[in-house]
Amino acid sequence: MALLIIPITCFVIPLATSQTCQTPDDFVAATSPGHVIIGGLFAIHEKMLSSEDYPRRPEIQKCVGFEISIFLQTLAMIHSIEMINNSTLLSGIKLGYEIYDTCTEVTVAMAAALRFLSKFNSSGEIMGFKCDYSSYMPRVKAVIGAGYSEITMAVSRMLNLQLMPQVSYESTAEILSDKIRFPSFLRTVPSDFYQTKAMAHLIEKSGWNWIGIIATDDDYGQMALNTFAVQTTANNVCIAFKEVLPAFLSDNTIEVRINETLEKIIAEAQVNVIVVFLRQFHVFNLFSKALERNINKIWIASDNWSTATKITTIPNVKRIGKVVGFTFRRGNMSSFHSFLQNLHIFPSDNNKVLNEYATLLSACAYVKDSDLSQCISNHSQGTLAYKVDKDLERNFSLRNDFLWDYTEPGLVHNIQLAVLSLGYAIRDLCQARDCQNPNAFQPWEQIQSKCSKECSPGQMKKTTRSQHICCYECVNCPENHYSNQTDMDHCLLCNNETQWAPVRSTACFEKEVEYLSWNDSLAILLLALSLLGIMFVLAIGIIFTRNLNTPVVKSSGGLLVCYVILLCHFLNFASTGFFIGEPQDFTCKTRQTFFGVSFTLCISCILVKSLKILLAFSFDPKLQNFLKCLYKPIPIIFTCTGIQVAICTIWLIFAAPAVEENVSLPRVIILECEEGSILAFGIMLGYIAILAFICFVFAFKGRKLPENYNEAKFITFGMLIYFIAWITFVPVYATTFGKYLPAVEIIVILISNYGILCCTFFPKCYVILYKQETNTKSAFLKMIYSYSSHSASSLAMSHVSLDSSSSNITATNPSSGGRPAAWQESRDIQAQTFAHIRRENAASMSKTLPRKRMSSI
Repeated sequence: MALLIIPITCFVIPLATSQTCQTPDDFVAATSPGHVIIGGLFAIHEKMLSSEDYPRRPEIQKCVGFEISIFLQTLAMIHSIEMINNSTLLSGIKLGYEIYDTCTEVTVAMAAALRFLSKFNSSGEIMGFKCDYSSYMPRVKAVIGAGYSEITMAVSRMLNLQLMPQVSYESTAEILSDKIRFPSFLRTVPSDFYQTKAMAHLIEKSGWNWIGIIATDDDYGQMALNTFAVQTTANNVCIAFKEVLPAFLSDNTIEVRINETLEKIIAEAQVNVIVVFLRQFHVFNLFSKALERNINKIWIASDNWSTATKITTIPNVKRIGKVVGFTFRRGNMSSFHSFLQNLHIFPSDNNKVLNEYATLLSACAYVKDSDLSQCISNHSQGTLAYKVDKDLERNFSLRNDFLWDYTEPGLVHNIQLAVLSLGYAIRDLCQARDCQNPNAFQPWEQIQSKCSKECSPGQMKKTTRSQHICCYECVNCPENHYSNQTDMDHCLLCNNETQWAPVRSTACFEKEVEYLSWNDSLAILLLALSLLGIMFVLAIGIIFTRNLNTPVVKSSGGLLVCYVILLCHFLNFASTGFFIGEPQDFTCKTRQTFFGVSFTLCISCILVKSLKILLAFSFDPKLQNFLKCLYKPIPIIFTCTGIQVAICTIWLIFAAPAVEENVSLPRVIILECEEGSILAFGIMLGYIAILAFICFVFAFKGRKLPENYNEAKFITFGMLIYFIAWITFVPVYATTFGKYLPAVEIIVILISNYGILCCTFFPKCYVILYKQETNTKSAFLKMIYSYSSHSASSLAMSHVSLDSSSSNITATNPSSGGRPAAWQESRDIQAQTFAHIRRENAASMSKTLPRKRMSSI
């Protein structure tokens, strides 16, 4: 692409490298005044120029090797500060900056740190010795940078003297998390611990177990290598070789070490995966030489170079193999893009790096964008002179896309976060101070000031302002979650089966095991009712034993039948004890079968009684003959009870109830009996219901008995109580949840048991105790005779009425002349039948019937 440049004045200037430091101000790369000054450290040049193998004089040499990507990081800091100044975050307060070029050298960075710590507004660059720097006012309030961990650690140890906040955007060394060694250090990137863990996990999941590692010989490289080695061992990955390169380009042995490393890679032909913990310029040189040797591998990239445009623009870089990298989180880059588009109108009076870039851009004015980076690098090595024109604005405007292509969004985002976090800290400090006065606060006070308050244990951070993760609100951990540290990104989940945690919990708690215990108030009440029922049973048994020969007891089937029924009631009341207490396999298997068999036996005995009553007071000969054939007390009882025993036996064999821990509730574990088979449980209860219904039908048919002996009516009431109780039980049992579920069945057992007991025995006890005059043989026979005579008279009256109807039919027949012979024959048969019934019943009803009924009773 041709560039239209209008030359005004051309002249030859020396190389546009950074100038040799003559005065401290010459040392500053970019500066802007403000009420609060923030320092910046960036490795804008890749090395410091020196004509000797090692320094012989304590002086700062000029730097060479202009780095486009680091220059863009410098612009990102400037842009972020300008955004804050143009916003309402710090109303009336302007942020200034002093940015220094470290030249990728620790000594240069240390010199910059000394200037940061020098006394504010002093005539000379003075940093006096003090025992207490709490009231000391340094030149800057905080420092952004540096990028490399080795430089960051050295600077941080100096800044610790005054606890000056240092926020790094790229230093990931794990040791920097140590607050004892680096109390004033902060960063907007995660430590290498997480990166190495992710790398090891990636390698293990990809099935690679034979790898190589290349790292630098500084603290960053060594610690990353050691941490990664531990992670790979834990994931059963073996390391074939470890190669270490000099950390700084000023080391003259770097070329030799790169060649030796490539020879090692070629020698280890079985190694196809190489993990690289290097800086961008190391990787650039390594890949350039690897391409010459046709080396093709899989390269695992660290966050230092994974997205570097300097690497991706290497000619034929795809021949190097595959690169799998880890990078930083990205943010919104639109405002920074606009800043780059308008960079040509940005003031450059106090921005030496911007002027240097403009000069280098002019030197490479006719170079294509694809070769521009290499041209700038070549022209910044200190060996050339070139012509430059003063019309730089047009060059800027025509090369904006070049800068955007070299932008690393992750690093720019981290720098924005670093500046913004300091902006919020200053805002909090200046709410009650006049920060237009530079002496309003000391640097160390910012360490206690954050964009957001620290989240306490039991809370977690929730980002609220766009992409800025440093600004968040604290929200309580929800139920069954906890956090046990400050500023946790998320709450940890408890084991829901055995643990629980309330809202805003700092720990998990063991769930309490619950069941219907013996000391529970409801259980005590139900047990008291069961004991009362047992006492009623015993009292009734005593009353019936003492009145064994009375008509009421004899009419109840005798003492044996009464004892069997009372025993069943006793067992039913006693079965409720199996529903209370800690569930065991034995009690779970026993309680339902025990109740089912005993209640079935009770209903079977009452069924026999109902059948006997219906037989005794039935006046229909056909029904009476049928009931006589059906009435077999012992076989009926054994058959009905035996079927229930078979149902329960099959249930216990194939799907026996067992103890189960119900962990679905949030705070407790319910220890309960799981019925094993709901179908079997339903069949057991359904069978009892069928027997009760048959009993109800028989009792209902015999409900119109003598008033003083109306047992069938009371049996009917008892069965109705049973049906109401158990019909109510089904929906209640299905919807009840928790430790009181057994209490529901206990209540229904008690209601049905009390209902049948009271309706069956209490009327008899009342007659025995309070109406003794009716409990005699003569009174009983008189009552039966009276009832039978009344019933016979009613039946005779119905027959007389029927005979009258028959006569009417005969009288009206002649008027039906012409009827067929079949109709006449049918009429004669009907008349004969009615006459036979009338004669037979009229002769026998008043004599034979009372004696037969009394004999049957």
